[in-house]
Amino acid sequence: MKHTYMTKGTCSRRIDFELDGNVVKNVVFYGGCPGNLIAIPRLVEGMTVNEVVEKCGGVNCAGKGTSCADQLAKAVLQAYSAEN
Repeated sequence: MKHTYMTKGTCSRRIDFELDGNVVKNVVFYGGCPGNLIAIPRLVEGMTVNEVVEKCGGVNCAGKGTSCADQLAKAVLQAYSAEN
């Protein structure tokens, strides 16, 4: 199922992604640092929700208390919870 998450506290504005059961696919960030926003989707493609939360959750960018990776962890967890 396709999902859109509006980020909070990061340079990126929005994350689109799909969940196939608990598997994360087709992550696209809008706005933010180009290198990170290309690398993160490649790294998490095919991971489970729990793997993304474990690897990306809690990452802090420049003292903001969150990051694009952390926002992705929040997004997939929220979407997975809503689906189940």
